[in-house]
Amino acid sequence: MLILLPPSEGKAAAGDGPPVAGLSFPKLDRPRKRVLNALVRASRRRDALDVLGLSPGQAPELAKNLELQVAGTLPAGELYTGVLYDNLALGGLSPEARARAEESVLIFSGLWGVLRLADRIPPYRLAMGVTLPPVGPLAAFWRPLVTPELERLPGLVVDMRSSAYAAAWRPGARGVSVRVLKGGKVVSHMAKATRGEVARRLLESGHTPETPDELVKTLEDLGYRVTLTGGRLDVLLP
Repeated sequence: MLILLPPSEGKAAAGDGPPVAGLSFPKLDRPRKRVLNALVRASRRRDALDVLGLSPGQAPELAKNLELQVAGTLPAGELYTGVLYDNLALGGLSPEARARAEESVLIFSGLWGVLRLADRIPPYRLAMGVTLPPVGPLAAFWRPLVTPELERLPGLVVDMRSSAYAAAWRPGARGVSVRVLKGGKVVSHMAKATRGEVARRLLESGHTPETPDELVKTLEDLGYRVTLTGGRLDVLLP
């Protein structure tokens, strides 16, 4: 089973590890360097905030991008914060569940393409929805690069990503996209919390569903109300 997550805008402070090197999926290293260099250049521009889709209040984020090549690193599982990751609560997982997480959880990133939890990276600011000069739209840039890497990985794909990140790889028939509904309506803040909680409970359960129907059965056994329509699984909140 693979669990796909988006990154988060919220990130921890700089780590104390060595500069970034040796990430998972090494065939992505050259395009990662290309995006990183383009991001550094874009962050020096007078119109950097507009190019990167940032508000004036987010201007301090540009300094992080300028230090990317030398900044201290920490594991991706510790770097990303925010509602989804708070509810995933990686630090509270049992050793067995943590081992499953390190094998099955993949984090999509506008800068790095795709990561595993143990990959050490520095803080940065770059969303997948950005059109980064001269790279272009990042989802379209990453899609042909990450697809052959991820198609090699077996198992049911439980997709917790937001739409911008989902555009970077479509897992096809073996993928189940998780949506969260309350009163028949999609909810945003609560959706992030619920997705993080669902991912955590799947990892702690020790179950490895191999089909969408098995995933439904597992989640129902865990106390969730869910419906499956095609490749979309709706988690129904009370």
